Amino acid sequence: MVNVTSYHILIYGSEQGYQTNRAQIQLKNGSKVVAWIRFNDPGMAFESDSNVNGIIRMHLPSTMFQSVVDILRNEKPIHIYFAQGRGFFGTASSEPVGEEE
Repeated sequence: MVNVTSYHILIYGSEQGYQTNRAQIQLKNGSKVVAWIRFNDPGMAFESDSNVNGIIRMHLPSTMFQSVVDILRNEKPIHIYFAQGRGFFGTASSEPVGEEE
């Protein structure tokens, strides 16, 4: 499990997007890139999640983009990890109900 301390968003134009993706969020721990969460529109090629040289590549439908950005803006701590052939992203611990974040 890797702690996420910052992120960078990139959105690709044109009908095709870029390298089968519509948008990408780069996740870092300090200055080290730890993951890319890539988003695909319906009909675009959908790659499998992977972990290459310690960098997780997670692929989600474009409809989840706003939810991921919302988590990055409003929650902490955030972690990402790779297990069983999939990327996992979210809060690192349980949070109280009604915390109003």
